[in-house]
Amino acid sequence: MWQSLLTNGTWKGELWDRRKSGKIYPKQLSITAVRDAGGNTIQYVAAFHDISARKRAEEEMHSLAFYDALTGLPNRRLLHERLDLALSVSARSKKFGALLYLDMDKFKTLNDTQGHEAGDALLVEVATRMKFCVREVDTLARFGGDEFVVLIEEIGAEEADATQHTALISEKIRAVLATSYIINNREFHTSPSIGVCLFQGNRTPGDELLKRADIAMYQAKDSGRNQVRFFDPQLQLSVDSRAALESAMREAITGQQFRLYYQIQVDRDHRPIGAEALIRWESPTHGMVSPIEFIPLAEETTLILDIGNWVLDTACQQIAAWSNNPLTSDLVIAVNISARQFRQPDFVQLVDAVIDKHQILPSRLKLELTESVALDNLEGVIAKMTALRENLGVTISLDDFGTGYSSLSYLKRLPLDQIKIDQSFVRDITTDSNDAVMVQTIIEMAHNFGLHVIAEGVETEAHMDFLKQRGCMAYQGYLFSKPVPHYDFELLLNHHLTLKGRIL
Repeated sequence: MWQSLLTNGTWKGELWDRRKSGKIYPKQLSITAVRDAGGNTIQYVAAFHDISARKRAEEEMHSLAFYDALTGLPNRRLLHERLDLALSVSARSKKFGALLYLDMDKFKTLNDTQGHEAGDALLVEVATRMKFCVREVDTLARFGGDEFVVLIEEIGAEEADATQHTALISEKIRAVLATSYIINNREFHTSPSIGVCLFQGNRTPGDELLKRADIAMYQAKDSGRNQVRFFDPQLQLSVDSRAALESAMREAITGQQFRLYYQIQVDRDHRPIGAEALIRWESPTHGMVSPIEFIPLAEETTLILDIGNWVLDTACQQIAAWSNNPLTSDLVIAVNISARQFRQPDFVQLVDAVIDKHQILPSRLKLELTESVALDNLEGVIAKMTALRENLGVTISLDDFGTGYSSLSYLKRLPLDQIKIDQSFVRDITTDSNDAVMVQTIIEMAHNFGLHVIAEGVETEAHMDFLKQRGCMAYQGYLFSKPVPHYDFELLLNHHLTLKGRIL
């Protein structure tokens, strides 16, 4: 402003000012320099007027141009602008995004029977519910009538992960919108049909992506409504398969389809010292389902809590059953605990209750935790592990060591009893010098910290000899036995006793 006044003698512009009441308001201000006969500025004359009404009008015009008057959501025009920008961002980041095209089922029935005001009330409620299902960075728009579009940006770099993440969001929206509504003091039931289209980069125009999502939405309606459908048939097949597996897994918990298998753990002299409890799923429809298939899915849902609690209870029950057998009375049973399971506020109490329920020695229960538990709230993790170890007497082992965020800073602080070397390092220790050095380093580090160390994935005598020479204390793998049911495990121990120390 001063530069303009000193150079040109005038300035004109908008600024914020404060009224005597303290309220801030916008005003238009013009300043002109007054000069004497010699051309010297002797004073300035300023004229202004309040432009609050004009600003409000401009804001209203902007709102009408870019936002839906009923729901306050972005309208079709603003959605197109943001979609074009999202495509450009996706082209640079190489990450996937998604469009969800949504239409409310039976909306016309409500309009026809209760009037347009009731229909408007429903749309406002739909918009409100959907806001809680998406991130602030995502765009939720009303496309017209009872149609809404959700633009989700940067879901992930891998198509499979982006597909499953989008499916979870879509299902969350579907479930929330399918809950009954109270309109004019009357209960009304409706549901959404949702079409989904993924995108990566800007090769496909935004209009084409909207058409594809629209097509998928009509496929959802044709499938019986209250459905989510992907435009790509292969992606839809993947989503359907995953949903079917999740449904079957829920039935497996109540239908007692899970089994615990036990893989023996031995010391340097091949003497049995314990076993790891490993879950297996014997599905009547899917057959024997690998944990690699269902555990990751369980981790993404609350099912891992139910499954984890079942494993812990069943393992403790087995410890109790083996307490009366001289061959098994001293064995320590290792149970894998997921990070989500460990983070339960009452996890220590749950373990204590299971131990008390089956009246077992706590020292015969070993909890195997992965490094991921230490990545969040380290102090809380230490307190919980200390309670398990010191108060209850449970053994704590750090599983899959070296595959995650291994840090000496937290390793020295965690109250551990044991480190378990991951089988991915053991597999090639006799042929890969890097793996050999890694395993040797882990063993030496465990000794320095005063920790017991066990290696899994031991499959050959060469593996055993290498580990033994470098000071490994315990071993687990197919060299000794594959995971077997408890009755076969007992036969294995009898066979071991008969052969006087040699396990086949």
